[in-house]
Amino acid sequence: MRGQKQRDPSGQLHNALYFLSGVMSVILVLILVVGVQTKAQNNRNMEDASGAVSGEDEWLVEATKPVTESEENVEKWQEGIVTYEGRDYRYNTSIHTYLMMGIDKDEPVAPAKDYISGGQSDAMFLLVVDTDNQKLKVISINRNAMTDIEVYDEGGYSMGTMEGQICLQHAYGDGKKLSCMRSVDAVAKMFGNIPISGYLAMNMGGIPLMNDAIGGVELTALQSISLPDQGVSIKKGETLRLNGTEAYYYLRGRDTEEFGSATKRLRREEQYIIAYMDKLKRISGGNAAGVVDIYDSISDYLVTSVDFTSLITELMDYGFSQDQLYTVPGEMVLGEPVNGQSYEEYRIDEDAMKKLIMDVFYQPVS
Repeated sequence: MRGQKQRDPSGQLHNALYFLSGVMSVILVLILVVGVQTKAQNNRNMEDASGAVSGEDEWLVEATKPVTESEENVEKWQEGIVTYEGRDYRYNTSIHTYLMMGIDKDEPVAPAKDYISGGQSDAMFLLVVDTDNQKLKVISINRNAMTDIEVYDEGGYSMGTMEGQICLQHAYGDGKKLSCMRSVDAVAKMFGNIPISGYLAMNMGGIPLMNDAIGGVELTALQSISLPDQGVSIKKGETLRLNGTEAYYYLRGRDTEEFGSATKRLRREEQYIIAYMDKLKRISGGNAAGVVDIYDSISDYLVTSVDFTSLITELMDYGFSQDQLYTVPGEMVLGEPVNGQSYEEYRIDEDAMKKLIMDVFYQPVS
């Protein structure tokens, strides 16, 4: 089944003019929030959300080779020294990478009714923690990025590998731990089988709670959003402090009849990450204990494999700025019609992607 294109498993998510998909961007903040609980509290919350206590690096994806290269022309990205554009590089073993996802569900985490209803990961970011340089890097992944995903039927039986939007991988699971693990696997392969140490997913219903927990987020609107029935009227170019409802629609809303609307939403999500981080640091004064209430308010909306307790104090002091925010390179196109309907496909620029991987995950060898 490889090479075929897999579409939205529910067949219903693209019908509304304002399909409220995508979430979060605030996910980056969760890294700071999760760790402020004691280890016992973390374990209890993860048992409730994901069904199992997990530890750091529990679901480490072992690196082997890029899945897109032929057997006779394999560059083993994680093994020893590799040559790129005439220079020698080695994988940076001082970094740890985590997949952050926003899931298109409003309710708290609950088991999916079947194995095609786990929810789409409409916001996806890789958090790269560099312990040597004490820096955080974030790579945003377009939800329509085309890659190989594992497809299952309603009963959970494998139907093989198909090409589809990366956001669909999470749907083929239980909506909890299994969905997240399969998403980690798909993203790791997209990045040439880089090691991914863990994951954190948040259902989008947690956005208003997290926004209001810090008194709202100030930013200059990149796009106008008018939803009178929801009491939302945001004008492009105006500077405002988003309340919970406004943040929800600013991060989720997109006009599905507008080509490239998912990319515009991704830019808003990236903007919100920066603004939220700045606000959080101001009100917490760099003290991790100051954000415990934020975690408490959204814990029912989270699924995570990672205990950040040992990292939180260090991460609060790590540097993060606009120039440490990267985007998977590519181009949005319309795919071939399926049942008379064409869907957006984000085609990755493989050469630029390889450069991104080398820039973020590798170091030149002296």
